[in-house]
Amino acid sequence: MCETDDEGGQGPRENPVPADEQAQFSALLEDSAEDLYEHAPCGYLSTLLDGRIAKVNTTLLDWLGYERGDLVGRRHFSDLLTVGGRLYHETHFAPLLRMQGEISGIALEFTTADGSRLPVLVTSTVKTGRDGQPLLIRTTVLDARDRRAYETELLRARKEADLERDRLQRLATTLQKTLLPPTLANVPGLDVSAYYHIASVDEVGGDFYDLFPLAAGTWGMFLGDVCGKGAAAAAVTSLARYTLRAAAVYNPDPAAVLTNLNTVLTHEYNGTDPRFCTVIFGLLTPDHDRGGFHVTLASGGHPPALLMRADGTADYLPTPGGQLIGVLTDAHIATNAIRLAPGDTLLLHTDGLTEAHINATVGGEERYGDDALLDFGRALAPTTASATTEAIRDLLDTFGTGVDDDTAVLAIHVPRRTSGEQL
Repeated sequence: MCETDDEGGQGPRENPVPADEQAQFSALLEDSAEDLYEHAPCGYLSTLLDGRIAKVNTTLLDWLGYERGDLVGRRHFSDLLTVGGRLYHETHFAPLLRMQGEISGIALEFTTADGSRLPVLVTSTVKTGRDGQPLLIRTTVLDARDRRAYETELLRARKEADLERDRLQRLATTLQKTLLPPTLANVPGLDVSAYYHIASVDEVGGDFYDLFPLAAGTWGMFLGDVCGKGAAAAAVTSLARYTLRAAAVYNPDPAAVLTNLNTVLTHEYNGTDPRFCTVIFGLLTPDHDRGGFHVTLASGGHPPALLMRADGTADYLPTPGGQLIGVLTDAHIATNAIRLAPGDTLLLHTDGLTEAHINATVGGEERYGDDALLDFGRALAPTTASATTEAIRDLLDTFGTGVDDDTAVLAIHVPRRTSGEQL
């Protein structure tokens, strides 16, 4: 059913407002301004210029637990604040309000009638007369208890996250140390030095190295790089390190050692989760006739070793065709044999060094590269093992954040004989 317009005959008027809704709406419009002030969802406070409370609404009184007579004409705005709040009011809040005429969103704490604290957000405005002179201060107070609880929970969660991150970093550091030898074997007639540069303290890297005794008069050494980072890479690193040691005891031939490791990795990790690494393994045997050491190197896809000679020259020791360890069941292992003479230094390194960005701080993508490392070795030769690792440490520091992968280096040096030594 519809109603018709009594005037003008303009036809029916559909969907009229029900009478009960009209009554409720009219009642809302008839709320007095005083009632709206007293029961507003926020606190209202008016003070004289000296801070004495002249007016306060019921909402704020209920929050604080005071009667109106306890505050109006008796207390000052600063009396409602905590000790710290009073100090802030005197040194910052009040001076800024006088200068600016308004100050908003200030976090303070009120002291309630029972002595508890009420966190609030305060906005104050200076009311002026027609002549522009200040008359009083009007203040709006918002209850910040929920916000404070939210902020407290955020701080707690952040603190827990920071503690968890610190714990994970300590765990990663500890795990990384277990994957590296605490000390290198003391080889008579050799000076050895190693350095490990961690690119990120949050994750365990996959670089590893070792130098250890084998049968009488021989030593084994290796340096490798597992693909990836984290716990999965650490598991492969641990497996590779101990497999290399065990295989070298069984058969110290470098090619046989890497073939053994390749067999273990391809059997252990296959299908949808293959794991692989690059490794260079060396067998050291003293040259009792001429001094120095015979070195046989085998490489499974690893960057070539750098030989820095006693005469000041330097060159890579090529191991072409060596394939990644853990990918193919019949991976080709490349070998090379040299004599490390007195004064010579041999450097093994992972590709974190040559793949570092040399100008990362200005957004560049240029890598350090193999040629630059060769020039570095030629400038450094002749050198010692400790001087080599120290120089590389300094070099990596110059790259800053450009080093985005862990770097391991192992240097071995045959010291020159003194005049009193015999062959």
